[in-house]
Formats: sequence, C-alpha cells, structure tokens
Amino acid sequence: MIKRFVLAVLAIFVAWSVLDFLIHGLILQSTYEATAQLWRPMDEMKVGLMYLVTVVVAATFTAIYALLVAPKSVSSGVKYGLLFGVATGFPMAFGTYSVMPVHLYLSVVWLLGALVEMTVGGVIIGAIITVKPGATSNTL
Repeated sequence: MIKRFVLAVLAIFVAWSVLDFLIHGLILQSTYEATAQLWRPMDEMKVGLMYLVTVVVAATFTAIYALLVAPKSVSSGVKYGLLFGVATGFPMAFGTYSVMPVHLYLSVVWLLGALVEMTVGGVIIGAIITVKPGATSNTL
C-alpha cells in the first residue's frame, strides 16, 4: 500500500502543478497583472514553498482517502475530491474576497479551479488506491 500511496501523491502533485500553471499562469494571468499591487513581484514569489505546500496537501489528501474513505473506487474518489474541493476552495476563494479587494471573477475561478483540481485528484486516488482482497481498507 505504501508504494501506491507514494505513487498517488506524486501523480496528484504533477496533475495539480499542471492545473495550477493553466489556472494561475494562463487563465488568471491578466487578472493578476491588473491587481499587481496585491501580490509579491515575481522575483519575490516563494516558488519552492508553493511546491512544498502542494506536496503536503497532496499527501494529506491521499492519506485521508486511504485511511477514511470506503469503499475505494474512482466513484468514491470523485465524490471525495468534490467535497474536499468545496471544503478548501470555498473558504479560500470567498474568505479572501471578503477581506481583500480582489475581483469576484478571481474568487470564482479560484473556487472552480479548486473543484477541478480536487476532483482530478479524486480520480487519481480512486484509480491508484485500491484494496486487495483480504486486506483492510484503512492501512497505508
């Protein structure tokens, strides 16, 4: 199970990194440029820390699924991903909107991006984290 856990974390990290590039580097680029006064300049961005955050969230996301979700399937992974996306994306997107002068569009895309990323993560863990016959479902 450890090998599948590590594989799932790595696959989710790669998928989320690609999606982050599409969402933040392409879709939201002009919105970030229009609100440049709110963000660090590119040369001051903590890119290494952002990747560390992604790895920690991917590992936690995978551990919660591996330990607490049953039965393990792609369908369960999708449901889990959607719920996780709402639980993390909604407060991040609209909590930020409530205290910072960001555009509503930015918050909506952040929420939709979180839903897409977490759902993709759910598909990945649903496909990778499976239970062998006779094994218990909540072991790493």
